[in-house]
Amino acid sequence: MLVLLAGIFVVHIATVVMLFVSTIANVWMAGTSPRGANSTGLWLNCIAGKCSQITFAEGDMPSLKAVQAFMILAIIFSFVSLVMFVVQLFTMEKGKRFYITGASMLLCWLFILIAVSIYTARFPHYFTEPQDHHGYSFILAWICFCFSFIIGVLYLVLRKK
Repeated sequence: MLVLLAGIFVVHIATVVMLFVSTIANVWMAGTSPRGANSTGLWLNCIAGKCSQITFAEGDMPSLKAVQAFMILAIIFSFVSLVMFVVQLFTMEKGKRFYITGASMLLCWLFILIAVSIYTARFPHYFTEPQDHHGYSFILAWICFCFSFIIGVLYLVLRKK
């Protein structure tokens, strides 16, 4: 049981780190242009090493703000869940389940789902070149989506022994 809890804790820390990287890094879309390699994240648009503010169409900016907000909420709830796990580990009675930790991790899962779904639905028309593709930040967000669901369910099922 101790090994299982330690494994879940390590995966949870990895998920928090990957969420930070996914949100901060500017590689949600990547590709090449005549001016060089380009990448676009949630905050900046980088072309040939020079970064500037994102300039999407006016109708897409509220969607981008929603993706930013939900990714930040996912980071917050993932971190809160990690802290709650440590607190519950040392204060909870034996035989009890990690309900609060699991619920906050499943909220993190929901926020990631909403963020990447909005991004997937609203921004595919910005892939103008054949070599444009989703970057590693976008893929990390989907990996965090999977990990946060698995961890959230495990927290709800596990009992402290």
